[in-house]
Amino acid sequence: MKNYIKARWASFGYAFAGLFDFFSGRHPHAILHLIAAITVLLAAYYFALSPWEWGLIILAIGGVLALEALNSALEYVVDLVQPDFHPLAKKAKDMAAAAVLIFALATLGLASLIFWPKILNLLAN
Repeated sequence: MKNYIKARWASFGYAFAGLFDFFSGRHPHAILHLIAAITVLLAAYYFALSPWEWGLIILAIGGVLALEALNSALEYVVDLVQPDFHPLAKKAKDMAAAAVLIFALATLGLASLIFWPKILNLLAN
């Protein structure tokens, strides 16, 4: 049991190493998504979102960041396996980037549904 617990703690260390790498500056899109997330969280606080709205925003932010991390991981693997240019390697990287873009656009739509009425109400008053 003691070895099991040590292994679990070690896995958290690997995850935090991944987070450090993700936000180290080597992945500029991660930084852009983080800035967008902080902006949205500040707006959520300002507009006093309901618990459901907070939940949706947090899930959306987590989804975008998680997909961006997976995209970065896939890029590392593709670069390891195929360091030279190959059209299929490019397609794999492009497809992973498209997954992030699709979720980010869906998140933008969700944020619009949540924030747009609040912004209009603020402007009307």
